[in-house]
Amino acid sequence: MHVTGTHFTRFADRTEAGRRLAARLGHLAGPDTVIVALPRGGVPVAAEVAAALGAPLDICVIRKLGVPYQPELGMGAIGEDGVRVLNEQVIRFSSVTDGQLAEVERRERTELARRARRYRGDRPRADLRGRTVVVVDDGIATGSTARAACRIVRERGAARVVLAVPVAPADWAERLDEVADELVCVDTPSPFYAIGGFYADFSQTEDEEVLRLLAEAARGDPPGASAGVDRELLLPVAGVRLAGRLTVPAGARGVVVFAHGSGSGRHSPRNRHVAEYLNRTGLATLLFDLLTEAEEPDRRNVFDVALLGGRLTAVARRLGPAEGGPDATVPETRGLPLGLFGASTGAAAALHTAAELGPAVRAVVSRGGRPDLAAPDTLARVRAPTLLVVGSLDPTVLDLNRRARSRLRCETGLAVVPHASHLFEEPGTLDRVAELAADWFLRHLPRPVGPGSA
Repeated sequence: MHVTGTHFTRFADRTEAGRRLAARLGHLAGPDTVIVALPRGGVPVAAEVAAALGAPLDICVIRKLGVPYQPELGMGAIGEDGVRVLNEQVIRFSSVTDGQLAEVERRERTELARRARRYRGDRPRADLRGRTVVVVDDGIATGSTARAACRIVRERGAARVVLAVPVAPADWAERLDEVADELVCVDTPSPFYAIGGFYADFSQTEDEEVLRLLAEAARGDPPGASAGVDRELLLPVAGVRLAGRLTVPAGARGVVVFAHGSGSGRHSPRNRHVAEYLNRTGLATLLFDLLTEAEEPDRRNVFDVALLGGRLTAVARRLGPAEGGPDATVPETRGLPLGLFGASTGAAAALHTAAELGPAVRAVVSRGGRPDLAAPDTLARVRAPTLLVVGSLDPTVLDLNRRARSRLRCETGLAVVPHASHLFEEPGTLDRVAELAADWFLRHLPRPVGPGSA
């Protein structure tokens, strides 16, 4: 049994929750993975997960059996194929009679049948035999519906069952560890109340939205699909022209600019790996060269934080972030919240830009970076939440990051990736960097505004 989770932060809505959950499920991407949503509220969450993992999306219709005089309290659940799961403790505590239970179950089975016909139509069920099945809902309270869903997919032949939700009680693993092979949760707040209390927008998911999302998934469209952008561009900055690669997925949540100080820029395979992961979670990315080909051979330029930071700042302004000023020349990103991802000396450049642009920069992530190269007064001026990611096998840089973190006056995090060296070349370590970065950006970038938003 493998369990992942963190501490609570409020979700804007189910779409954001799905993107943040998807950031924790990248290790499951592959041709043998199927996403199964619990309608209705689980479908918007699962649609984001399916799009990020490139996996098919199906549903498992479950109906909670609510206590008659307190229907939000689940005393059990029923599902397709005649599955029935009861919470005997809740039934005894609530003094529910056999007759009351039978009446609730009769009513809910009628609704279950209606929803199964409505949502699935003439589409066949996904073949789960021998596959990894990720069961997704918008949260867990008592766990009855999740237990029923996991039982159903297991009986349909799933080789591995993963239960994934944005929010659950702190003791959810103890309750559900026997129903799934892996449990994944973004947040486990304590105390835990109703699921809706952990969402800013927890309005009811309507049948029409469920049908739309299932249809989009069947066509292979991303949720809320419209044409995305993937193009090369040249950005004139201070007398030079810097080449970049801009990728804007449909419905982008924000834009992350990558800064690498070694001259590898937009061609860095490590940066591209992380950027592609961010794109799958709904974030736009710009990978660009901080140095021209003529400047790269001079190693002094690599450590010139003022030069690198000044160029990054100019490029960031051209993207037109909210609060970013009038210099925008890239229409696809105008109004998108801005994040910065820096590697090596690019981390110092990112912090330089965060200090210069103030509230226009909403989050910063450093991978194996050298934030210590930024001036102490620069570090003190950074207000954007900053995550420092370092490999456990990189003790010198780890110590430098700890010292730099002590000078920052913003929200900070230090993530040490086990068994990772400076370049994160060890198997799985760069995937972990991507997951950490996506979660940090999705947590701190606000909802976009303006023409660049969906």
